[in-house]
Amino acid sequence: MEKVFVAQKVANKLFTTEAAVDGALVEAAELMSVMLAARKDVNASLVFADDVQVKLMEAMKALSDARSAMVGVHNELNEAKLRLGIRTKMGYENKMEAPETTRVVMRDVG
Repeated sequence: MEKVFVAQKVANKLFTTEAAVDGALVEAAELMSVMLAARKDVNASLVFADDVQVKLMEAMKALSDARSAMVGVHNELNEAKLRLGIRTKMGYENKMEAPETTRVVMRDVG
């Protein structure tokens, strides 16, 4: 199989893994939000289930560390791609794009 197709296969799996880590971090953050609101909804003390919140924060830290590690993997694989002589950019990377600027037109209504 040609190197470029092998590299694309790896890149596709990399993008999927990066998205999964980000998705897990989003879910954990939403869980934290729901837990804090639930405590408030049942008028529980601030110390109620504090140990649970601490554990969730530890999990979120681990997910953040995993995300940072995936950024490192991404960079290393990019270097490996170049060492293999693959110069083309293949596939789709979900990068934030600059929003288009819109022109607001004010008009006199009165």
